[in-house]
Amino acid sequence: MPFRLLRFALSKTYPEPRMFRRPERLKDRYDAVIIGAGGHGLAAAYYLARDHGMTDVAVLDKGYLGGGNTGRNTAIVRSNYLTIEGVKFYDESVRLFAKLSQELDYNLFYSERGHFTLAHTTATLRTMRWRAEVNKHLGVNSYVITPEEIHRICPTMDLSCGGKAPIVGALYHPPGSVVRHDAVAWAYARAADRLGVEIHQKTAVIDLEIQDGQVVGVRTDRGSIKTNRVLSAVAGYTPRITRMAGLRTPIVVHPLQACVTEPLKPWLDQIVVSSNLHLYVSQSARGELVMGAALDPYELHSERSTLDFVEGLAGHLLDLFPFLSDVKVNRQWSGMSDMTPDFSPIMGTTPIRGFYLDTGWGTWGFKATPVCGTTMAYTLARDQDHDLIRPFNLARFANYELVGEKGAASVGH
Repeated sequence: MPFRLLRFALSKTYPEPRMFRRPERLKDRYDAVIIGAGGHGLAAAYYLARDHGMTDVAVLDKGYLGGGNTGRNTAIVRSNYLTIEGVKFYDESVRLFAKLSQELDYNLFYSERGHFTLAHTTATLRTMRWRAEVNKHLGVNSYVITPEEIHRICPTMDLSCGGKAPIVGALYHPPGSVVRHDAVAWAYARAADRLGVEIHQKTAVIDLEIQDGQVVGVRTDRGSIKTNRVLSAVAGYTPRITRMAGLRTPIVVHPLQACVTEPLKPWLDQIVVSSNLHLYVSQSARGELVMGAALDPYELHSERSTLDFVEGLAGHLLDLFPFLSDVKVNRQWSGMSDMTPDFSPIMGTTPIRGFYLDTGWGTWGFKATPVCGTTMAYTLARDQDHDLIRPFNLARFANYELVGEKGAASVGH
């Protein structure tokens, strides 16, 4: 056991402070309340305090910090999206992520790997070329490569996929990265707490108080809070919150499953994604293969994982890397993905004054954590949408101004 850890365990005075405070009670009033202590909610709280001087903020979560989708995703960061709006948005997130460890003074294990989006058909390859042109136009490092170039970069991959679906090319995104997801949540929590934000775990929101179209309070299982600003950042639980607000959204919730293998010696430097095989895989700093697949094909508010998922995923993984046949799967899990019809998020102001949404993230929410924090903090502080999220406002569905990102989801949904 490291001496530093042993010293902490045996000390009666605790030589190091807690990561963040645990407030004993809720105050009667806050300047803002954020529902959801995941990456997005905690980042918004941090940037509210740092950039806008709003420190009288409460972050509420019915579970524990980072216990939702923030701790259940596969921690991939990239910006090689399809629409101009999406590329600009996610590229800002990549820029923020790259310096986040230094800013928050916390090792997030941010690791630039390079991101393959494999094409197994000519139709898929056409979409890759489309994305590459959009990316190049906006200054994002992303381009189409041949099977020979794929083999040179990742020689362990079977380009024939067992003869079932030969690889004909790929969109290669060198800045594609992985980062430790729970470290991101804890680092934002600590930074927000040090600026005065209160984080209340095990505190369920049971209703919103709205008067004359303006939010005026939040009711919890620990008491009521008066506030004129409420941000909902609860991913798959969003329909329960919007129902309290009397809002209709087009969000549907599907389970999304993932798993990790036993640790292996480092061999996979890249992030590999195949939309045709419904597979994505990378190797963690601990040596585990972190893998996921497409959404489950049914609507369900559940975090239960299934044998059918891991059997199908393992079969597709062996098409790409047949030498992994004896590797054991250590554990699997599921999260709830809040999907929108156009595969883009819903962010910003709503018809209810003082009530803001950060939702509709599907399978791409974690990579947007820093940029969601900065843009939603701006929106709450000024009661107007930040320029980067203006195209993602809920009103786009009524105005038929969709932002279609389905071609950039990378796995078939």
